[in-house]
Amino acid sequence: MAMGRINLPSIMHYGGTIKDYGDLVISVDQRNNIIRNPCPGAGACGGMYTSNPMAFAIEAMGMSAPYNSSTQKAESFKLCDIESDAYDLKQLIELDLKPRDIITQKSLRNAMILVMALGGSTNAVLDLIAIARSVGLELTLDDFQKVSDGVPFLADLKPGGKFVMEDLHKIGGTPAVMRYLLEQGLLDGDCITVTTGTLAREAIFYPTLAEGQQIIRPIEDPIKSTAPIQIFYGNIAPEGSVAKITRNEDIYFSGPALVFEGEESMLAAISENPTIFKGKVVVIRGEGPKGGPGMPEMLASTSAIMGAGIGKDVALLTDGRLSEDSHGYVVGHICPEAQDGGPIALVQNGDIITIDVQKRLMDVQLTDEELAERRKKWVAPQYKASSGVLYKYIKNVQPASKGCVTDE
Repeated sequence: MAMGRINLPSIMHYGGTIKDYGDLVISVDQRNNIIRNPCPGAGACGGMYTSNPMAFAIEAMGMSAPYNSSTQKAESFKLCDIESDAYDLKQLIELDLKPRDIITQKSLRNAMILVMALGGSTNAVLDLIAIARSVGLELTLDDFQKVSDGVPFLADLKPGGKFVMEDLHKIGGTPAVMRYLLEQGLLDGDCITVTTGTLAREAIFYPTLAEGQQIIRPIEDPIKSTAPIQIFYGNIAPEGSVAKITRNEDIYFSGPALVFEGEESMLAAISENPTIFKGKVVVIRGEGPKGGPGMPEMLASTSAIMGAGIGKDVALLTDGRLSEDSHGYVVGHICPEAQDGGPIALVQNGDIITIDVQKRLMDVQLTDEELAERRKKWVAPQYKASSGVLYKYIKNVQPASKGCVTDE
């Protein structure tokens, strides 16, 4: 975003992913030791959380060099990477090739396609919309849905799958994936990259996916025929919301609302009595860009639901962000948010809410007249900050559907 605003020749360099930390069945003492010493070296989360999908997106967008997104932080190749970036930057300066020449509607679409095919983060929706706005372009939630409808889910990567970025790098990394998607006609090869060539020209030198690899499924035999990121509308989210549906069986959920003002109250309730959550649609509101403030991630909430063993029996809706470790019926980024008086602010305990994945609808069983009557009685909650930087943020931040930007 900064590069887009300033618009001087520049390259994005990703610090790199962490080494594989594995899954283990362990004792309490081992767990406590891991909590104190959790990371096997430097680097960002090893799966499809937020950092890796955005690194993929930026490489596909053309703003970082080949392999930058899939190389581990701990590899010595990262130092060579930086030397190569310096050479590329010199060429960009000589040619006066700027970010706004590289970040275009077509290259942004390439970024969306890679995120969708690899099962990337819901945060990519926020981030790519914000990046687009920083260069004077517009992406909408509907643009993401169009891409999602036309791109199959191919990658068996954590948190929903078996493998991590270290494994993907060994079979050819991001370049091999992009070459495959180019060969399948999904990516636009005419887009310019920071190497000053087109994506199609660069791809000639990319490797093919390693023979016999099991991480990237063939396009004719995907994990799912459409991408996991789905955009939902409905009378709870008239301006849209974002879900990540990784399994074909997650297609329908209906139940009475269980409403909480903020994540902390929900965590206290599930700690005291998790049985009251079963069969419910949990609504956590007041966690949007203004309400949070800052739109916090609902990691603790979804973890508590899974930890209680009721993940398949509970849906969760929020105007906050989603955890990428979430599973099942979880919908976030609900717009308008509760702080702005969106319909999510009007939902009450016991209201029947239905989530229909096939129709991408999320409705509360209330008529327009009933919602209007509740709105007359609704009083906006006080901002959680009344001065300082957070107050400035609240006053300036745009909705999640517009990327939560603060400079417009």
